[in-house]
Amino acid sequence: MKLQRFKHKAKERKQVKGFRVIEDECIWMKGGVINFRKCDNDFDCNSCTFDKAMRKAMEIDPNNKNAKPGWVEHLQTVYHGSDRPCRHALTGRIDAPKICTLNYECYHCTFDQMLDDMDITENSYPPEYRLASGYKMANGYYYHLGHSWVRFEHGGRVKVGLDDFLVKVFGSAKSLTLPPLGETIKQNKVGFTFSRNGHDAAVLSPITGRVLAINHKALEHPEITHEDPYHEGWLFIAEPRMPKRNLKGLYYDKESSIWMEKEIEKLLGLMGPEYEQLSATGAEPIGDVFGNFPEIGWKTLIHNFLRTGKR
Repeated sequence: MKLQRFKHKAKERKQVKGFRVIEDECIWMKGGVINFRKCDNDFDCNSCTFDKAMRKAMEIDPNNKNAKPGWVEHLQTVYHGSDRPCRHALTGRIDAPKICTLNYECYHCTFDQMLDDMDITENSYPPEYRLASGYKMANGYYYHLGHSWVRFEHGGRVKVGLDDFLVKVFGSAKSLTLPPLGETIKQNKVGFTFSRNGHDAAVLSPITGRVLAINHKALEHPEITHEDPYHEGWLFIAEPRMPKRNLKGLYYDKESSIWMEKEIEKLLGLMGPEYEQLSATGAEPIGDVFGNFPEIGWKTLIHNFLRTGKR
């Protein structure tokens, strides 16, 4: 009887990769409770299964937000007086050194609240880019098959916008309709819409979560989503219930580039052989495909690239 040998490929642990990650050591490791662990949830401890397991193991009520997690006690022991660094400095959220003055009781820290408010109101740190056949792709961003992007901020919150491919295919939007504050959007369900000269299009939400803020500048001047889709043209900020659960429907890094190249090939097929030959010469993508090739059809573009309509 022949024995069959099976090769078992170890599954990679899902990891939420935050934008501009400076430090990736788990706060439990920083506190000296465990020897080694990398943070895989973008320092969103509230939804981290490892954090909940550690609290349970140390007999700390995970539902009591005011209860001190185990890493606090160890930080209090390791760091004394003026040598006690803020946890946001430890996790890389802030670059400058800062001393904790509240004995790691972050739940009533005004600086902690200020950082959360800044994440919502400020639009700092523009991304660096790479190109996929001339189309910009922002490094450190996740991409959804409906051509929206997701950028994980510190603590698991996300920014959402339209990718460069979409805005060049459909041209500059004349109006946007975004979800209201507090609304829960669901991944792969219609999340928002845009329109152009009587043509409407619905875009699938790339994540499941609650909307915390919207970009009023983009609502008033939707053309910025075409001019600067990855920075000034962001659409809204949301708080995913479970960041890791959203990763299944998103592309990242090399995987996103491979996917984008396939989308570009599909577009060139719709535009015809003449443009395929022009693209092979390295020419820059057209900034308004629909405006230059209206014969392709608005509904055809929606069906092929937004995945929300029928031809």
